[in-house]
Amino acid sequence: MLHYITYQHKTSTTWVTFVHGAGGSSSIWYKQIREFKKHFNVLLLDLRGHGNSKFGLQKVFDEKYTFDVITNDIVEVIDYEKIEKTHFVGISLGTILIRNLAENYPDRVESMVMGGAIMKLNLRSQILMKLGIIFKSVIPYIWLYKFFAFIIMPNKNHRESRLLFVREAKKLYQKEFIRWFKLTSEINPLLRFFRSADINIPTLYVMGEEDYLFLPSIRKIAKSHQNSQLVVVEDCGHVVNVEQPNFFNEKVVAYLIGQK
Repeated sequence: MLHYITYQHKTSTTWVTFVHGAGGSSSIWYKQIREFKKHFNVLLLDLRGHGNSKFGLQKVFDEKYTFDVITNDIVEVIDYEKIEKTHFVGISLGTILIRNLAENYPDRVESMVMGGAIMKLNLRSQILMKLGIIFKSVIPYIWLYKFFAFIIMPNKNHRESRLLFVREAKKLYQKEFIRWFKLTSEINPLLRFFRSADINIPTLYVMGEEDYLFLPSIRKIAKSHQNSQLVVVEDCGHVVNVEQPNFFNEKVVAYLIGQK
């Protein structure tokens, strides 16, 4: 089972589950924990191969990663904790996992908060992915990761997010990184389906105005999908919860309380 931590609230029965992105870990939510545990029960987890979820590596290496496999890892944890329904808060690739979970297990999802959401790869990001696939076994993965991090988070005010994700990515094994990278082969048809298929679950997109790769597609989705709202964070890039934590916490907590 994935490594995870829970914070139990004295009176609230509402759960919020945080899902990090590829190369990160549950530590990226360190600016959220104090505020969220005031109001909710909180579940923080490390996706397989990330953070402290490095169990059974031989078995992990023998298994092909798919979005469904990784999604089921998350469901296994909430089943074990007997959490019938939870709000999900995700960042970057974590938003794809949450959306996939909502598709497969809609009765387990109270609402979705999608920070730095990825719902479409533009031409530039598709070229980056193809370059990554070509070079993934040739050069050290951390070089690739630093390059991607700089393309996605290029500005001076994105530096903290960039360094945080690179620091966490260094804890991955090369082979683990390659397994996650191979997920990109199924990402385009999956995202195409997510864009076309509206889902009757309240969804809040929280996007930095400087998230040039992903914000344009989210603007269109938020307009066309029912129960979807978009908050654009000024002077902010891809990793909104790290770059503008106070704004993120205020907006998201208010949104989740409003879902009761």
